[in-house]
Amino acid sequence: MSALSHSEIWTAIDALAKRFDMSPSAMARMAGLDPTAFNRSKRGEGDQRPRWPSTESLAKVLEATGVGFSEFAALAESVRNPGAAAPRGVPLIGFAQAGTPGMFDEAGFPVGAGRDAIDFPGSGEGVYALEVSGDALAPVFRDGDRLLVSPAVEPRRGDRVVVRTTEGELLICELARITARSIELASLNRSGPDRTLDLAQVEWIARILWASQ
Repeated sequence: MSALSHSEIWTAIDALAKRFDMSPSAMARMAGLDPTAFNRSKRGEGDQRPRWPSTESLAKVLEATGVGFSEFAALAESVRNPGAAAPRGVPLIGFAQAGTPGMFDEAGFPVGAGRDAIDFPGSGEGVYALEVSGDALAPVFRDGDRLLVSPAVEPRRGDRVVVRTTEGELLICELARITARSIELASLNRSGPDRTLDLAQVEWIARILWASQ
């Protein structure tokens, strides 16, 4: 792939924000950046000298969204070739169905085929979607919301995560803390109990990258 142009880089940033159903400002804030970092006034368009996003800000955004640089480059490449980043299907699993034994492998990825799928721009590799049932997680997540989940992305403190215990319990919570021996989980709506689990009780943990709300 040849070098990416100024407009292609910025268009890819906009496309990445759109993928996660947020504005560039909201995406910058999520990545710990100044909310104006990706504003059009910072891009040097028109008669101004072109301004490029810093490598640090781009790295923080990719880390926050769980998107690899190669996938980001594919978004930029799609500006030249609109067919380059066509949406691909990722498996869609109902939350009740997710509790079925044998649904996931030991790393937290769904096994088997023949499931419903939803479109996801990019490769769609290493991610799947969970559909929330009921309002136990309201107002954070409501019935019918779809959560894009990746067991391959390392979760950090404050991230919303899906945790499966060795007893088959499936939890959606906020990651409060991980130590060498335990994991602390906070209730999303703050009305339920917080949980502390020994790491030996955790089969896998996956980061929630995005939710359709």
